[in-house]
Amino acid sequence: MTAPRTAEDLRTVAGDALAWVDSRRPDFALGDDALAVDGEVDRSWKPLGELAQVCATVARHTEPSDPLHARARGLLDFAWQETHEGELFLRLQRLEPFATYPLEVYAALASAGLRHPAFEQAAAVVARTRGWRLTEQDPTRRLGVLRAEERCGIHRFGQAPADLPQTWLGGLPEPWTFGRDAGYALTHVVFHLSDWGRDAAAMPLDLVAYLTDWLPPWLDTCLEAGMWDLGGELLAVAAVVARTTGEEAPVDAWQRLVAARGPSGEIPLDDRDLGDLGARPGDGCGDRYFLHHYHSTLMAAFAAVLAGARPDAPPPGAVAGQRPDGQGAPA
Repeated sequence: MTAPRTAEDLRTVAGDALAWVDSRRPDFALGDDALAVDGEVDRSWKPLGELAQVCATVARHTEPSDPLHARARGLLDFAWQETHEGELFLRLQRLEPFATYPLEVYAALASAGLRHPAFEQAAAVVARTRGWRLTEQDPTRRLGVLRAEERCGIHRFGQAPADLPQTWLGGLPEPWTFGRDAGYALTHVVFHLSDWGRDAAAMPLDLVAYLTDWLPPWLDTCLEAGMWDLGGELLAVAAVVARTTGEEAPVDAWQRLVAARGPSGEIPLDDRDLGDLGARPGDGCGDRYFLHHYHSTLMAAFAAVLAGARPDAPPPGAVAGQRPDGQGAPA
C-alpha cells in the first residue's frame, strides 16, 4: 500500500491494524493471575486497557455502519467481558485500594459507556482520602489519573491546570531537549488534555502553536530512527493538532510508517531484530512477537482514525508561527 493520501487510505491502515489486533484476542485476555498481588500488570491489564482506549476512540469517530466501528465495538465488548462486566475492577479495588491502574483501565471502558456503578462508588470513597490525593506521581501520570477520575464522576476542580506546567510539554521546553522519554510524555499529555482526540478544542493555544512548529522535526527524527511506536503516537498528536489548525502530518511520515508494516497490518515497536523475539518477521506467532507489535499497531489504528476524521473549527490564534518567546525558529 502506498502512503495514505485520502480518508479511505487511512481507514485501510486502521482496518488492517484492527484486524490483526482482533486476530490476537487471546493475547489480550486476562489470565488467572489478573488479581494476583505479584501479577504482571504490564502484560495483562495494560494491554487490555490500551485496547479499550483505542477502540473507544475509534468507535467515537466512526459511524455505526462503518466496519471499523463494528470491529471496535466488538473488541470493546470482548474487553468488558474479560473484566466480568466490571466486577474484576471492584475486586481489584478492594485488594489494592490505592493502586491507580484499575481506575485508569476502567475509565477507558467507561468512556465507551461500559460502567459498573459499585466500582465507581467504591473508587469515589477512596479518592476522598488524603492517602489517595497525596500519592506521589509524575505530573503526566497525575494528569491521566485526574482525567480518569473525571470520567468516573470524581471531580477535583482546579488541579489539572496546576499540574500541566509541571509536565515536559506544559513547560514549553527548548525543542532540542526532545528525547524518547520526553516524546512519550508529551503524547500522553496531549491525549489526556484532548480526551484521546475527542475534544481537540480543549488543547491550550500555546501548546497547539508550539506543537505546530516542532512536531514535524520530532516526528521525522523518530521515524528516521525506526521508532515506529513513538512515531505512531506522534502521528496521533499531529492528528489532534490538525483538528484545530487544519495542518496535516507530512505524507512521507505516513509512508514510512506504512512501509514498516508486517504482512497482516501489524507494526513493530521499533527496528530491533525480530529473531531475538522468538519469531521470524511475518510469523505473527509467539508471545514476545505480540508484545513487540500490539501497542504500535493500536497506535497506528488510533492515529489513522483521528487523521481521517473531519477537522474541528480552528480556535482563534491557533495557527503556526505564534511561538512562545524564545522557542521559535529564526524568522
